[in-house]
Amino acid sequence: MNEDQLPDLTLQRAMCILAGVCGIKPDVSLIRSVCVCAHMCHVFTRDPSSPGIPPFISSPDRKESRTPDLGRVMSGLNASLGYFLAVVIFATLVRTLLRKWPRLHFMSEFASSFMLVACWLEVQTIVEVGEWAGGLGPDVTATMLFVVLLTHGVISGGASGNPSLAVQKFLQLEDTTLSALLTAAAQFLGAHVGLLAAGFYWRLELTDMHMIKNLMSSECSTSLQVTVLQGFSTECMCAIVFHLLCLSLKRRSAVIRVPLIALLQTMFSHSARRYTSAYMNPSLAYGLTFHCPGFTFTEYAVVYWLSSLTGMTLALLFYMGHIPRIFAKNLLYSQKTRFRVPKGDKAEKKKV
Repeated sequence: MNEDQLPDLTLQRAMCILAGVCGIKPDVSLIRSVCVCAHMCHVFTRDPSSPGIPPFISSPDRKESRTPDLGRVMSGLNASLGYFLAVVIFATLVRTLLRKWPRLHFMSEFASSFMLVACWLEVQTIVEVGEWAGGLGPDVTATMLFVVLLTHGVISGGASGNPSLAVQKFLQLEDTTLSALLTAAAQFLGAHVGLLAAGFYWRLELTDMHMIKNLMSSECSTSLQVTVLQGFSTECMCAIVFHLLCLSLKRRSAVIRVPLIALLQTMFSHSARRYTSAYMNPSLAYGLTFHCPGFTFTEYAVVYWLSSLTGMTLALLFYMGHIPRIFAKNLLYSQKTRFRVPKGDKAEKKKV
């Protein structure tokens, strides 16, 4: 393998070894050198058994197992599924308790955002580390993401966990200013708590995958893989399509709406993983990638916040022809009455 063509995942493996064993933070050139040597000497393995050797380094006198052990794969999946179940139960309990206080309806967005961010972080861990540490392929991660989004849509009900949709309701005159602000604040709070919960779960190091993720937590890989302008364009285009679909399915049954939206989000996330990951959700992006090095907070805000709001506004304009909160006149579509007045009635009115 050419040194310039090494994947980011190999760099992360080298970072784990050097940080966990040597206790140092090397530069990029040293990391690449270690990666080349590791690839040539088959340092990494999925089946550790030698005492005194870290679980992600193979012993020189042992043949590397190319096929992951089924028991270890299932244990990793069981740990992740248990984590998903705990997050869903917590979010459901919060929503159930809040039903007694209707004035705190905006806190249901806290539970929705917490569930979305906490579960998506675990899926992101499986994508980054699970493929080689646990033998989980892209088909498994895509399926898990779709199931997470589907479950989120079913459990959350009317709550979206998406500040862009909260602003959309405000622009459609369906929500007041105070309610929209409280909803957005609750969504960002839920995203932050979800990030803290995932970090606590990784520190438990229940599996090799989570142990490696814990070592890599301070050096996470950013989801923004392109320039700020390209990232803004990607997120904006995806947000336009996403919000147009949400507006079109708004009055449809949840049986149709929830699976279609979950499928679209999964497809966009998989297709745009080498660009921005197409989050189309400001609070979700805040919980997943704002803490990763590589870009400033302002650059992240432009790509994931401003683009989402811009895409939502354009989608609302394309769908309705105007923005009700800003102006009532329809700018794109002519408003003609559906009923025609008979000509005889017009003639009689003129005579009178």
